[in-house]
Amino acid sequence: MNRRLLGLVGVAGAAALVMTACAPAGDSDGPVTITYTNFISNDGNEDNLQTIIDAFEEENPDITVEVTTLPYGDYGTALQTDLAAGTVSDVFDIEYANYKAYQSSGVLAPLEVANPDAYRASLLEAYSTDGTSYALPSSFSTVVLFFNKDLFDAAGLDYPSSDWTWADEEAAGLALTDQAAGVWGDHQPVSFYEFYKVLAQNGGQFLNEDGTAVAFNSPEGIEAAQWLVGKSGTTMPTIEQGQGTPDFDTNLFKDGKLAMLHTGIWMFGAFADVPFGWDIAVEPGNTTQASAVFSNAVGVSATSEHIEAATKWAEFLTSSTTMVDVRLDSGWELPPVSDEAALATYLEKDNPANRQAVFDSLDNVALPPVVAVGQTEMQDIVTEELIEAQAGRKTVEEALASAEERINAVIGG
Repeated sequence: MNRRLLGLVGVAGAAALVMTACAPAGDSDGPVTITYTNFISNDGNEDNLQTIIDAFEEENPDITVEVTTLPYGDYGTALQTDLAAGTVSDVFDIEYANYKAYQSSGVLAPLEVANPDAYRASLLEAYSTDGTSYALPSSFSTVVLFFNKDLFDAAGLDYPSSDWTWADEEAAGLALTDQAAGVWGDHQPVSFYEFYKVLAQNGGQFLNEDGTAVAFNSPEGIEAAQWLVGKSGTTMPTIEQGQGTPDFDTNLFKDGKLAMLHTGIWMFGAFADVPFGWDIAVEPGNTTQASAVFSNAVGVSATSEHIEAATKWAEFLTSSTTMVDVRLDSGWELPPVSDEAALATYLEKDNPANRQAVFDSLDNVALPPVVAVGQTEMQDIVTEELIEAQAGRKTVEEALASAEERINAVIGG
């Protein structure tokens, strides 16, 4: 799963250059060729993408799809270069964090979606503005609560359930922590990605209503930050004990030394062969539940000369039966479709048994806060300040106040 966010530097400027190019001429009669640039199939799923393309071209013999696949690390720069040069593909991949910048700058064509009900509503709405779709979700992954069933059994505790709250998680985490034995009850990264989510779980807002300034320096925000930071040294290791280093939490869980872990469903494969029982649950909330969703999408260029054909390909890529079958058979992220019956084979797989929690987590989604300018800086500042609080160099109140001042200076609030 590509969970990092593409840089936004230059998007607006590139878009301005693109929009001076010739206006789209529309689809013409006869065969057409559309271009599609992607990162989603790179590094192992190229053949899976080609299977979907072959099925589309068989169903639409007058449309040929020319595909370019780039490594994720190169994709953002290449896309911005193409936008500036007016050579952007008819269809191209985007991520949610980039959607607002691209949509507001006019890069994306408004889409007439033939069957909007084919998509999960929360995912389709994530790429819509004022009721109009400007991109279509192509896949998603969610964050859930993983737990070691053997550790819960040994302690005589009930497994996490969908009605758990922070208080339930904390009580179990404390009961399961045995520092002398190197066993920890809980792990949740101290970072931007966790903070915006627990803020939502506590009824708070990250940005103000018009997105021009932060709103997290509030009683709800302070309590949410304390929830994250307070785990350090009580139910999860401290920075000095290794918390925050690459793969630390993953290895701790694999070693059977961690009872609960907040992470994404992309870890199913990594935990498939561990020598203990494990399962998942929807993450607990405080005043409400809220789950993080990471998603990819495809947009159609506003300057495409074949918007109708490009839109047809975008819909096939994101909602067709072929796409669903290919993704489920290969384990290539999850399709964004609403049809539960189409996902039956996924739910029937074991390890974890409670795969329904993946879809239940979509009932209350916490999307990452996004700004048109300063996205990466905003994310980094939140993480930096929370780590200062975790390390004891600042209080939570001081950390959030500093983050508020620094971020508002970046985003113009």
